[in-house]
Amino acid sequence: MSLPRSLANLFGFADQLPTQAPDGPIVDAQDKPPFKDCYEVGADLGKGAFSEVKEGVEISSKKSWAIKIVTKSALTAEDEAALKDEIRILKLLDHEHVNKLHDVYDEKHYYYLVLEKMDGGELFDRIVAKAYYNEKEARDTCKIIFQAMAYCHDKHIAHRDLKPENLLLMNKQSDSEIKIADFGFAKFSNNEACLSTQCGTPGYVAPEILEGAPYGTKCDMWSLGVIVFILLGGYPPFIEENQRELFRKIRRGQYEFHDEYWAPISQDAKDLISALLTVTPGKRLTAKEALESKWIKGDDEALAATDLGQTLTELKKFNAKRKFKAAAIMVMAKNKIASLGKNFAENLQDEDDS
Repeated sequence: MSLPRSLANLFGFADQLPTQAPDGPIVDAQDKPPFKDCYEVGADLGKGAFSEVKEGVEISSKKSWAIKIVTKSALTAEDEAALKDEIRILKLLDHEHVNKLHDVYDEKHYYYLVLEKMDGGELFDRIVAKAYYNEKEARDTCKIIFQAMAYCHDKHIAHRDLKPENLLLMNKQSDSEIKIADFGFAKFSNNEACLSTQCGTPGYVAPEILEGAPYGTKCDMWSLGVIVFILLGGYPPFIEENQRELFRKIRRGQYEFHDEYWAPISQDAKDLISALLTVTPGKRLTAKEALESKWIKGDDEALAATDLGQTLTELKKFNAKRKFKAAAIMVMAKNKIASLGKNFAENLQDEDDS
C-alpha cells in the first residue's frame, strides 16, 4: 500500500479543485451594525482550539442562539480558508435536520457565527437515557439522518466527519428534531473522485480515505453504515484498541453480525448495513437509495415489536466509553487534523504491505 502523497494531503489542505465553496463575501451586508449592537453574549457552551461557543440573545427578536466566536489571530492561513469554506457551505444549507447558520459577522479581531442553539444535547445521550428502545425507534432515527444527507449530497456537499458527536437534538422534548452539525470538514464534491484529503474520525472513516484514493460523497454513506450498526447493535462494527489493526479491518470491510446481539434484529436492517459498509464506493448505496430500502420502508408495527433492550444495555457502555475517549483527545482537534492521529501514516500501513 502506498502512503499518503504529501503531508499537505494528510493534514487536510490538498483537496483538488473544483471542490471549493463558491467565491464571494462571507458576510451578506458589509454595512450592517456591529455584532455587539445586535447580540448580547451569555454563558459558555463550549470551547475549541481557536474558538469558543457562547449563548447569545438577539436584541431585536429576543431569540436565543449559539454564537461561535473565532479569534482571528489564532488562525493560520489554511485555518481561515477552511473556516470561510465552512461558512459559505452553511449559507447554502437550509434543511430542518441540518444545524442552520443564521448570521455571520466579520470584524477586526473576530468572526462571529450565529447558529441554531441545540438545547437537546447529543442524540446518543437521549437514546441511552431511554427505559425502552425498539427497532422502529432506531429505524425512524436513521430515516431522518438519511434524509438530511440526501439533501446535502444533492447540493454536492460531503460532510466527511459524521459520528455520534455531530448528531444533535434541537430540544429536550422531541426525539425527532435531530440536526447534523459541525461542517468544519465539509467540501463540495462534484463527483466521486474529486476529494483527496485524509480526514475523519477513527472507526467512522471510509476505507477509500484510508487508502489515499480519490473519493466523494459516498464516504459519508460508509460513516452512516457505522452509525446504523451502532444504533441497532449497541457497539461499533470495527473494534480495535490498536489503531493500525482498526484501520486494517476498515480497509478490508471486516465486521460481523454477532448472533448474541443481532438475532432479534430484522434481516432487512442487516442488508441495509451491508449495502452501506461496502468497501467499493461504487457499490455502496446513496442516501436516496437507502431511503428506498426495505428496512426504512418496513412495517411500523413489526419493527416496534422488536425489543432492543440488550442493544440499549450495550449502547450505554459504548456511549460512556465514547465520552471518556472524546474528552481525552480534544487537543487533537487543533488545525483540523480530525483525530486520525499523529502516527496516521504508520497506522495505515499493514505489516504485510511493507
